Amino acid sequence: MKKAEVRQGTLALMVLRTLQVLGPQHGYGIARRVEQISGDLLAVNQGTLYPVLLKLEQEGAIASEWGASENNRRARFYRLTRQGQKQLRAETEDWEQTSAIIGRFLRAKAEDLL
Repeated sequence: MKKAEVRQGTLALMVLRTLQVLGPQHGYGIARRVEQISGDLLAVNQGTLYPVLLKLEQEGAIASEWGASENNRRARFYRLTRQGQKQLRAETEDWEQTSAIIGRFLRAKAEDLL
C-alpha cells in the first residue's frame, strides 16, 4: 500500500501532539513517530517537516537546542513550549469540531439533505 502524504495543515498538529506525548525529539524522530502512530499510512519527508518546525518555532509553539542523537550525531531537539500547549489545545478543538461536521455529512442520507 502506498503511503499518503500528510495533508496541508495537519502536520503542525501532529508535531505538537508528538512533542507533548514524547517530550523533546529531533526532526527525524518526530517524522518516524508520526509515521509510526499513523500505522505507517503516512509519509513525512524532510522537505515537508522542517518548514513546519521552523514556522512553529517562529510562532513560539516550540523551542529547540542542539544535542546528540541516539547514534551520537549532532541534532536539533525540539520541545513544546507553554504557547505550544495552548496552540495544541486550540487546534485539537478545531480539528475535533471539523471532524464531527465532516462525519455528519458522510453519514447523511439523501432525505437529510433536502
